[in-house]
Amino acid sequence: MVDADGLRLHCAVAGDAGRPLMLFLHGFPEFWAAWRTPMAYFAARGWLCVAPDLRGYNLSDKPEGVDAYKAKHLVSDVLAVAAHYSKSKFVLVAHDWGGAMAWAVAIGESQRPQSRISRLVMINAPHPYLFWRELSNNPAQQKASEYMNVFRLPKAERVLSENSYARLLAAFTHLDQAWRAELVAAWSQPGALTGGLNYYRASPLYPPTVDDPGAKKLQFKPEDFMVRVPTLVLWGERDTALLTGCLDGLAQCVRDLKVVRSPDASHWIVHEKPDLVCSEIEKFVREAHG
Repeated sequence: MVDADGLRLHCAVAGDAGRPLMLFLHGFPEFWAAWRTPMAYFAARGWLCVAPDLRGYNLSDKPEGVDAYKAKHLVSDVLAVAAHYSKSKFVLVAHDWGGAMAWAVAIGESQRPQSRISRLVMINAPHPYLFWRELSNNPAQQKASEYMNVFRLPKAERVLSENSYARLLAAFTHLDQAWRAELVAAWSQPGALTGGLNYYRASPLYPPTVDDPGAKKLQFKPEDFMVRVPTLVLWGERDTALLTGCLDGLAQCVRDLKVVRSPDASHWIVHEKPDLVCSEIEKFVREAHG
């Protein structure tokens, strides 16, 4: 358990203290174990690998109220975990909602004279400016993201937990029964489903409805979302929720960028192509840490 401003965050750790830190951030509706394979891979290669359960998830604390899941709190959590395990620069690897958090951390760190992040690895997680653009203007992405508005509703917990979490499990047909059972156990922790859904409820980025323009209420400028940390983006192009339009024009916001697309992988590329994910990350971080 790591203290983050009075919140207790459960962290899984692989590798020895004192090694370079690689910090992994999961998305919805997973928990730290989404990273089990990459953590074992990099721990065997000299890294200290840490994967927290994000606030609201699994064994971490689950503060009440939607405001507790706003971006400033999530950024603070990431930096608190990193500071607990290392005083040096670290590699940040993130997927889905963990990626939204990591983009925010990297944008903030890019405004500092010395960023604490040596390398940023984003996996099927759209940059906030591009996601805002797509949600505001691209009908295909708006349709693909309609589920977000369902997740924001008060009834979302009931809908998603019906029939032993059948709707959530439908996204994980590619995983074995043991892993699916672990997911159900994590979702069944008191307050965990609400904690995960509160990320959607707290975010101003969501698609329009008949009576709510959604993300279009905001006015974003790319210069306010610049990332100056060397960044690798891995993207499964068969992602049905986050379309490849989220990659178009990314270089205008990320100064030092490498994009690796996998045409036959989905949103769950970490599980589907672990060898690809680990080898691309290893190549990318080698120059930073040797």
